[in-house]
Amino acid sequence: MEAERIARLEQMLDRQDVHDCLVRFCRGIDRFDRDLFLSAFHPDATIAAGDFVGGPSALYDWSSAMHEQGQTATQHNLLNHTCEISGHTAHTETYYIFAARNRDDTNWIAGGRYIDRLERRGGAWRIALRTNVIEWSGTLPTMPLPFADVPDVHANGAPARGNDDPSYRRPLTNVREPNVPR
Repeated sequence: MEAERIARLEQMLDRQDVHDCLVRFCRGIDRFDRDLFLSAFHPDATIAAGDFVGGPSALYDWSSAMHEQGQTATQHNLLNHTCEISGHTAHTETYYIFAARNRDDTNWIAGGRYIDRLERRGGAWRIALRTNVIEWSGTLPTMPLPFADVPDVHANGAPARGNDDPSYRRPLTNVREPNVPR
């Protein structure tokens, strides 16, 4: 019984490490954090995404340039996730929704699946092969940004692509003092 429980715990830890790897990819591209993005892939990985097929460094250069040119903000959201682990190899299918605010003030939304083979090398799970299956895509009508007219909406930190984004603040602190009694 104890050996079975330990095996299940080890598998849960591996699944969490795999999921953490996928999240690093998303956060890395949304925040334009090259090092974080690349930490999701083995250096010799092959990725197929849209008309791109190549390695992780070239993918970062291609996708960050595309997002910089076309969007002011992006969010890669992970949804349903299956993960089959066998030894040091994992096969995953992860549904995603991609949302972006385009520079022309339209909104782009797309959905699809990341189909990945991850390998644990040197104790670290990283993507070795990725196929990005885009299932649908389109633009939404132009709408005003919610809360854009709220005074000081970004007083505690404006969203940014880079390490000046509030999520990089360590330790995390509020920029302003509370103005509401506790």
